[in-house]
Amino acid sequence: MNKPKVTVIGSANIDLVTQTNSFPKLGETLLGKDFQHFPGGKGANQAVAAARLGGDVTFIGCVGDDDYGKQIKENLQIENVNVEHIFTSEIVESGIANIVVAEKDNAIIVIPGANHELNPEYVHSLADVILASDVIVLQLEIPIETVKAAVSVAHKGNVPIVLNPAPALPLPEELLQQITYITPNETEIKVLTDEEDIDRSIEQLFAIGSKNVILTRGHKGVAYGSSENQSVRHYEACRVEVTDTTGAGDTFNAAFAVSIAEGKNISEAINYANAAAGLSITKLGAQTGMPTFKEVKEFNFKNVEEKK
Repeated sequence: MNKPKVTVIGSANIDLVTQTNSFPKLGETLLGKDFQHFPGGKGANQAVAAARLGGDVTFIGCVGDDDYGKQIKENLQIENVNVEHIFTSEIVESGIANIVVAEKDNAIIVIPGANHELNPEYVHSLADVILASDVIVLQLEIPIETVKAAVSVAHKGNVPIVLNPAPALPLPEELLQQITYITPNETEIKVLTDEEDIDRSIEQLFAIGSKNVILTRGHKGVAYGSSENQSVRHYEACRVEVTDTTGAGDTFNAAFAVSIAEGKNISEAINYANAAAGLSITKLGAQTGMPTFKEVKEFNFKNVEEKK
């Protein structure tokens, strides 16, 4: 059986992770508990998670001609991700993310670096790679014009598109209409719609032209809305012991994309993604915490849907 072909187009960083007991207040200096660095970036995270979950994954991105860039590519290769189409910039350094982990949550500052060198022309030159995919996955840590270019290529070729709209920013209606599955969290959907109520925010995206809205809500689970039947279904999160939530959303998106590429229906894909994301937060780090296909298969999970 052939593996589902997943092409991830997005960011790759090195994550600089500081652990501390509480988040510092403005002007406050705290002593941290630990410091580590890991490969990261939403695009690379999702590529690694998809590969671990059984996808045949290609990553399209940009790194700097520096030690961090070499580490990023080497790590992706170790994770069985195709790095043939990673562009190396000779003028801008690789991206980094400063992450503070405290109080069973995290705060993140991303410095894009070479990620913003990934341009529409490069994406168009790889149209054959995109069109050969079973699904493409995108985020918003690369230039929005590059995202639009990738979506346009995939949409014209009838390739399913998963857009994780993070970090949050308003998006043009034309782009939203071309996306097959949009996966905001609660913060991101408010930026997209200016609505506080979950059901109304999803309905507003339907009015704009979005087809499938998968709203991730952390420990509160997932809300899924389909423009076809104009309804919203709710799925409970898996109950696990939380160690680090970094990368949970990336794991969810990757698991969902792999499931869709395999031909699973949306409920099956959401349940599987919930289980994978739940497992990911039991370990420290984004990519280091991402589960394998075997681990998710063996995980005893139960999600409840149709909670209207």
